[in-house]
Parts: sequence; C-alpha cells; structure tokens
Amino acid sequence: MTTRSPTGPAPLPIPGAWQPLIERYRLFLQAAGRPKTTIGTRISHMSRIARCLGESPEQVTHDLLEVWFAHQKQWGQETRRGYRASATGFFSWAHAAGHIPFDPSTKLPSVKAGPPTPKPAPDRIWKEALVAADARTTVMLYLACEAGLRRAEVAQVHTDDLREGFSGYQLLVHGKGAKDRLIPVSDEIAAMILAGPGGHSPGHGDCGFLFPGADGGHLSARWVGKLCAAAMPGVWTMHKLRHRFATRAYQRTRNLRALQQLLGHASVATTQIYTAVDDDEMRETMLAAADSGPRPWTRWASSAAGVVVAASAATLVNHAVSLVP
Repeated sequence: MTTRSPTGPAPLPIPGAWQPLIERYRLFLQAAGRPKTTIGTRISHMSRIARCLGESPEQVTHDLLEVWFAHQKQWGQETRRGYRASATGFFSWAHAAGHIPFDPSTKLPSVKAGPPTPKPAPDRIWKEALVAADARTTVMLYLACEAGLRRAEVAQVHTDDLREGFSGYQLLVHGKGAKDRLIPVSDEIAAMILAGPGGHSPGHGDCGFLFPGADGGHLSARWVGKLCAAAMPGVWTMHKLRHRFATRAYQRTRNLRALQQLLGHASVATTQIYTAVDDDEMRETMLAAADSGPRPWTRWASSAAGVVVAASAATLVNHAVSLVP
C-alpha cells in the first residue's frame, strides 16, 4: 500500500547563504508571469544545486558547476536539460541583477533533446498499480490513465471544476503554462470528483480540492507523482499512464487533433511523441510494403533444397551398394 500523508512531505530547506537570492528569483519569475509549475520546478532544481555545491552563490565557479553536472550520471536526457535550464536561468539573472560577480553557467554544455520514446504502461502495470494503491491514490491513477492528466493537473482538481454538458460531464483542467482546457470525462471519473475528497478520505467533506493539502491548498504535483509511483511496480511512473491514455486513444480513433486538445498540447508534434506505435501495426505496415511477386530467394531456396535432396539420395544409394556382399 502507498504511504499516506495529508499534505505531503515538507520540502528540504534551502541553505542559508542561498535562501535570500533564490526567494528573490522566485519573485522575478512570478513577475514575469511564469506558470506555478515552472516556478516550482526552477526553485526545486536550484534548491538541490545549492545543497549539493556547498558554496555561497558568489563563490560558484564554472568548473565547480560543470563537475557537479558531470557527476549526475543517473540523470536522463530530459532531466539534464531541465537542470541546465534552471541553472542558466538563475545564474544569468543573478549576474545581470548584480547579485554575483560573474555567471558560472555560461560554459555548461548544451544538452540536446532526447529522441521521442513513448512508453505507455501496459495492462499488467495498470492492474498491479490499482491493487497496490489506497483509495486516494486510486483516484489519482484514474485521472492520469483515463483522463490523460499530468500530475500537476491531477493535484489541482477541484470539485467546482466539474461541469455537466449536453453530452455528459466535462472537467476544467488547469494545464501547463496557465492554460485551462475543458475536456469530457467518463461518468466513473465524474463520480469520483463529485464525491469530493471525502469520497476517498473520510472526514474531508464533499467539496473543495480533490486532494487537499496544507492551509486550504492542494497537494503538490511532486507528491502526487510520488504517491502514484509508489503504487506502480519497478521504475514505472504516473506519466506513463498519460502515455497509455494517449496511445490507446489514438489506436482506437486515429483522431490526432482531438487527442491534442485532450492532452493540452500546443503542437500536434508533441502529441505524436506520446503515442506509441503498436507492434502489430508495424508488422502490418511492413508486410504491406513487401512485393507480392515471385522472389529470387525462393527460387534459389527451392534449387538449393533440390540439390540437397539429390545429394542425400545419392549418399543413401552409395551406402546401400556398399552393404551388398
């Protein structure tokens, strides 16, 4: 079973020498109108960098930062890109604003975007996750797997976001980049939302944020992701349920534009990254491209087989003759 927490764990503290500058950077990002999710990611990345480097911001050098990045061998391509973006954004701002004498991130090597590798969670993983999850996490899993929501979008679901349209229930999703979208949801998903937080956690009432956190807010996206990952076996994550939603929806409808709207992507090209091609479809496509006419290799194989048969027959005859007294 997954670990229960009413609010999620408290974030690790920011080192004292870094705290004023990182908080000032948070205000800068807010003033620039950056989405809450982006700000949260940048601050989280810089907090970790601050804890690991062990120096004050003005003492960080090119070499120190580069060596630290080099030692993060466990990172995937996109994680490395994300941390680099956070570091370059923070240090370039701090230098331009006169908070540090130079920008130590200027020599960080660029990181290419990784190739699209959709990895939808298979049926076995989905079923095992449902068995392992508690009631609260089960609702989170369904919102990712059967509505295609990101973890940050799941965290922000509110009972007031559910609407009843002509064709059925709809959910107002608070998406990435402060872009809201209205998507249809099944009656089952609607029932989970209508029940409110008390539907999965008795005593929390039937209205408000579906996953309440501290001070009347909601759980963090990070904690929602951790709860779901804890219920899923191995290295599978909540985001792979979103890949599963996208892949299954596309295979059954072939409507890429509708899927783009459901997922909240600005570009169809991004949606294509989420849709894995079925093995049977690839085989069917390969066979469709194959020439249906006579094959030279089949004629060669037939001739070769004839030679082998003739040679075998001759061997048997010679053997039989040798046995005659």
